[in-house]
Amino acid sequence: MNRRDLLAYLGGAVALSPAARAQQALPLVALLIPWTSEANIDAFRRGLGELGYVEGQNVALEVRSAEGDNRRLPGLATELVTLKPAVIVTNGNPAIRAVKDAAGTIPIVMSIGGDPVALGFAQNLARPGGNLTGQTSLTVDVLSKRLQMLHEIVPDPGCVAVLGVTGVNYPNASGQLAVAEKALGVALVPVSVANVNELSAGFAEITRHQCRALVVMSDPLFVQASRQLVELAGQHRIAASYDNRLIVNAGGLMSYGPDTVDMFRRSARYVDKILKGEKPADLPIEQPTKFVLAINLKNCKRTRPLDLAFDPRPRRRGRRTRRRDLLIGVCGSAALPLLPVAAQPTAKVSRIGHLALNLAAGDIRLARNTRARLHRGPQSRGGIPR
Repeated sequence: MNRRDLLAYLGGAVALSPAARAQQALPLVALLIPWTSEANIDAFRRGLGELGYVEGQNVALEVRSAEGDNRRLPGLATELVTLKPAVIVTNGNPAIRAVKDAAGTIPIVMSIGGDPVALGFAQNLARPGGNLTGQTSLTVDVLSKRLQMLHEIVPDPGCVAVLGVTGVNYPNASGQLAVAEKALGVALVPVSVANVNELSAGFAEITRHQCRALVVMSDPLFVQASRQLVELAGQHRIAASYDNRLIVNAGGLMSYGPDTVDMFRRSARYVDKILKGEKPADLPIEQPTKFVLAINLKNCKRTRPLDLAFDPRPRRRGRRTRRRDLLIGVCGSAALPLLPVAAQPTAKVSRIGHLALNLAAGDIRLARNTRARLHRGPQSRGGIPR
């Protein structure tokens, strides 16, 4: 190296500030999400913080959102890959596929995803192989439970509509729907939408079939359109069950599914292990063990005056019967939302507008042979036999 080259090199090193040099050395974590959810992003940041990561000090974070337009996902995935991140975190089957196609060997963590084996993302759950690991929501597996719970509070729905996203939900859920249809003895009507602009037409189709109940399948599109879904359900007088508590916060009737916000927080553990040198191929894909049942009490009470009281305080005995009784006791026998409730402040609904229960996976059974009598009158506490 001659004198001129040496001076140029030293000058460049001096010009680069210590902060800039430190920033260059930080491991980059990329986050690709189908739509912007501050709750999910904050939960992921909180998870990183619990593990000792501070953004801008020992980790850098780049976030990209498709804002509900899945057509943007491949381009955004490619954009993040060009930044050469240490790991890419994403959620939702379309986003996972887009990242999988673009990432090459870059490690991928799915914070929430469908069945990764059935979708071709992993070899098996215990040892995924390849460069992808994370968490599966298993929402298809709880679909029958959601249908069963909804049928308990709307015993004569005529038919039950099942709202999904075109090309995303039904291929992996068709078998589960067929089993549920036979078990419940009620007709299930699949309705598909490609984007939020088709929701009004979707509800019009549900009304034409005269379905009084609706199960909305798992997809980020529906969480993005929470308020629109709630308003349409109210306008068409349809009792709707969702998979995500965030939709109940927006005024929806009820939800049952994994705690997706907590899953974002927990995905930070995978990032931590990968940054410390572990391989995604060796990190088992986790299944949720706890689900959240959320019921919007205000939505239920708009149906009609209730003559059944309930006591939500936990008890040691009769948990399964109590939860079934709670559905009937809170929502009555035909919980149809008569008015849109999406205009209610989210914070108020979240605080006092719904009751949420953390339930272990498989720990809720609503079969008819478990029905218990509901006692009326002032002598009964909660309308639930002791």
